[in-house]
Amino acid sequence: MVARQPLHVVERLRMRYRLVPLVLALLLAGIVPASASTLAPGGTFRDDDGNIHEGAIEAIAAAGITRGCNPPANDRYCPDDSVTRGQMAAFLARALSLGITTTDFFSDDEGSIFEADINKVAAAGITKGCSATGDHYCPDAVVTREQMAAFLVRAYGYTDDGGGDRFIDDDGSPFESDIDKLATAGVTLGCNPPDNTRFCPSRPVRRDEMASFLARAAGLDLNVPPARCSILPADNIWNRRVDDLPVDANSDAYIATIGASATLHADFGSGVWPPGSNSPIGIPFAEIDPAQADVPIHYTAYGDESDSGPWPIPSGAPIEGGPDSTGDRHVIVLDRGDCMLYELFDASPNGDGSWDAASGAAYDLTSNALRPDGWTSADAAGLPIFPGLVTYDDVASGEITHAVRFTASRTRNAHVWPARHDASSTTDSQYPPMGQRFRLKADFDISAYSPEIQVILTAMKRYGLILADNGASWFISGAPDARWNNDRLHEWDDIPGSAFEAVDVSSLMVDPNSGRAGG
Repeated sequence: MVARQPLHVVERLRMRYRLVPLVLALLLAGIVPASASTLAPGGTFRDDDGNIHEGAIEAIAAAGITRGCNPPANDRYCPDDSVTRGQMAAFLARALSLGITTTDFFSDDEGSIFEADINKVAAAGITKGCSATGDHYCPDAVVTREQMAAFLVRAYGYTDDGGGDRFIDDDGSPFESDIDKLATAGVTLGCNPPDNTRFCPSRPVRRDEMASFLARAAGLDLNVPPARCSILPADNIWNRRVDDLPVDANSDAYIATIGASATLHADFGSGVWPPGSNSPIGIPFAEIDPAQADVPIHYTAYGDESDSGPWPIPSGAPIEGGPDSTGDRHVIVLDRGDCMLYELFDASPNGDGSWDAASGAAYDLTSNALRPDGWTSADAAGLPIFPGLVTYDDVASGEITHAVRFTASRTRNAHVWPARHDASSTTDSQYPPMGQRFRLKADFDISAYSPEIQVILTAMKRYGLILADNGASWFISGAPDARWNNDRLHEWDDIPGSAFEAVDVSSLMVDPNSGRAGG
């Protein structure tokens, strides 16, 4: 059997050319992506993809005006959050490169991380404080749009109000003149496009809006990044909701053999296990730049069912279980720039940069193609692993929109779509096949669980679970992350297997060799 080759140089060029129509459209619209070619896919932050203000957010990030909202990682911008007065001071101090002052202007900002910035903008005459006595700044109070106008007018010295009343909803506002000056300067367009007859003066200004105001005021070009690659097409079976599908005829038997009284377990978390080891909890993954060099992959067991290299696997890529692991030793590498996913099983690095592995698979994340029927992957079911992992960023976004990988102690020597491989000698029909979909029952009450756990359980109701490997029953796969709260991940230890049911997804299959879900 000839191994299916992963797509490398030619395919990567094809991926990059997909960006050309986007950049051309932006140029025709008068939006100049000043450094789009140098931005990583999706840009600096993970939570602003597709936001109408994304180009401005990237522009102020490149200019050093914003650093993000979740230090020390600072990979999120929190675009929907309201701007606080403390944050406003920081934005303006950085945008104007204001010098340090030794004067302490206000009594209520002691201990604020923005105290130095607040003093800088006060020294520059940009703020007079928030109290009649002038000794309070109210650093944690949100900034309204009319207050934002006053801050920017003072900061940038706008004096021309255009000689008219630009908006119909700011009459009587103490900042009406500032609002008109801001509009005349082209910094604000209004809040009700396309008419833009209103300014919404009393509404809190969001962080994404603030990025656009600052970019216009500072004369920055928009930096529009290439689109961040999605994890498989939207119509892929991994990304298809199954809460509207019928219960599988063998559901009761499958639940019984997996364990009706056995409970869920998060096979991921923060820290290491056992304590003192170098073994992070979960299946780690690495994201790489498209410039990462390819290295040889040497297969030790299932090379005839594996995709041959070379692949861009860094020498320091994290290994499941840590470098000393004797377990599955999965290595997962995600290249969002080229929309490629690389996965290895039982992997070990070599001194020359190459890797040894028992098996491996490469996936074009823009394609619904499945592996040849009967082939393994880095997983027993012949499926990709990464699309089924629970990640902290997924949970932090408030919604998981894909099925979740899990394991069962015994499976049947059979597989169902979209799985391609099985790993059992058991023929009894009461055992589930690889690839079998399950879901948390719709009437299972999740209201008592922590909000982040509710996000995961909601995904289990909507998108369900996919049986992908032999292992401990009802073990849910996820990626390790220092931000996980392990106590909360143990909240669902009381959810029994009987709370689940098997789902019949056969009606969604369009082509047995494609992961595209119809219906």
